[in-house]
Amino acid sequence: MKQMEVTIMGQSYLLGCPEGGEAALSKAVSQVDKEMSAIRDAGRVKARERIAVLAALNLAYQLAEEKPASAPAARSAVTAPNGADLPDLDGLIRRLDEALGHDGQLL
Repeated sequence: MKQMEVTIMGQSYLLGCPEGGEAALSKAVSQVDKEMSAIRDAGRVKARERIAVLAALNLAYQLAEEKPASAPAARSAVTAPNGADLPDLDGLIRRLDEALGHDGQLL
């Protein structure tokens, strides 16, 4: 397995990558970096761990929406800087706080 050094939100990571998977991994890293940076730049969340969890939830939500057109997808009123629809970030933050046992204060 090959190793690739990537950068997400200014921090370097060394990741394992199967031969021939470099382009797919680079695309995934780019999507994660873009999502995390958008959340950070919105200014509501400061802690890197919480930004990562929210980004993962947003990306998973986007994947779930890509199901066939026969399955109706719920749309959100929240829009990312790039114009893409995102789930309600305030609701996600609230649920994350509840799950992590935080008192709602930004870390």
